Amino acid sequence: MLTGWGPSGPDGGTPGRRVAVTGLGVVSNAGIGPERFWEGLCRPPEADERERRVSGFDASAWFGPKELRRVDRSTQFAVAAAEMALADAGEVDPDPARAGVVMGTGVGGLSTLEAQIEILHDQGPRRVSPFLIPMMMANRGAAAISMRLGWRGPCETTVTACAAGTHGIANAARLVATGRCQAVIGGGAEAAITPIGMAGFTNMTALSSSGISRPFDRDRDGFVLGEGAGALVLEDWDRAVSRGARIYAELAGAASTADAHDIVAPSPGGAGAAACMELALADAGLPAVAVSHINAHGTSTPLNDAAEAEAITKVFGTPGPPVTSIKGVTGHSLGAAGAVEAVAAVLTIVRRQIPPTAGLVNLDPEIHLDVVSGSPREWVPGPLVSNSFGFGGHNGSLVLLPPDQ
Repeated sequence: MLTGWGPSGPDGGTPGRRVAVTGLGVVSNAGIGPERFWEGLCRPPEADERERRVSGFDASAWFGPKELRRVDRSTQFAVAAAEMALADAGEVDPDPARAGVVMGTGVGGLSTLEAQIEILHDQGPRRVSPFLIPMMMANRGAAAISMRLGWRGPCETTVTACAAGTHGIANAARLVATGRCQAVIGGGAEAAITPIGMAGFTNMTALSSSGISRPFDRDRDGFVLGEGAGALVLEDWDRAVSRGARIYAELAGAASTADAHDIVAPSPGGAGAAACMELALADAGLPAVAVSHINAHGTSTPLNDAAEAEAITKVFGTPGPPVTSIKGVTGHSLGAAGAVEAVAAVLTIVRRQIPPTAGLVNLDPEIHLDVVSGSPREWVPGPLVSNSFGFGGHNGSLVLLPPDQ
């Protein structure tokens, strides 16, 4: 990963410190914690699961009764994923002034805002909670994590719609690569399955009318709304090696671009997405031919999947490396999606398997990709790309390498 780019991109950039992935945390409808999450990715979702809510999540494992009443569900997810990841990483013990948190979200504390608006209408302004603002603000998750850990380095929140989780991880990694931080928790969280959230997405015809997520399928008709959080512990590689850490992967490259085209529709031909993948590969110093797997954004909307498929074809050729979208299982968790999918990508390296694209029955004949479906595919770990593309034209890509490459 480069710490600075030349005027036209990575050419002439300055190589930075290597970035190790040493801890994983995830809260998802597919499972809470990496083990259960992976198991959930490898089996189909419930047929009637029209909303991909996280079940079995007990926030009291991370919050006391008083504190729990003052944190939105999205913050609960963020803290749980981050603390899971830190516990998984072992004795990180960074200098607190050189330890940071960068989390992404799309809408922040939507459920709190919605509930308090109802109270305002029904009971008047004096009954609105004094904790409304700190509960609903988008940066609450990152702030809560840093305060609990006492990490006093950069504490930031990336709000780039459905690319926010990927951007959060990319920005966190850059802090390590530059030497500013010894360790950073990067990720994303979202809890937007609320009446107003569902109504808004339904009325803009973004959601599947059938309630089935079918990434890259001929009959796809929209996404299924999900929720959750994902977090990675990112460390200076040499420091991680010296403390004997288990290193899952190397985050070798990342990039961000904008379509500058439309607030919801991707740019024609996936031009922005293609540019983003190319820049991420250049950041990692890899040719496209070296990539052996792509964890796609793959939302199951007609326009997104077509544009992403065209972008992948432009960069990697036909059929290109094997592709999967885990949104057939997880649904689309908006600002958390890229972080949850980054956890899945790292686990793909660890498990030496590519999880299938649930919901895919008939590949769209206009999509000329090798999309993994049916059952997990055995895979020799190699460089992989994880993509996220969001409303507003935000594009993000990560390049991950097995630790022995």
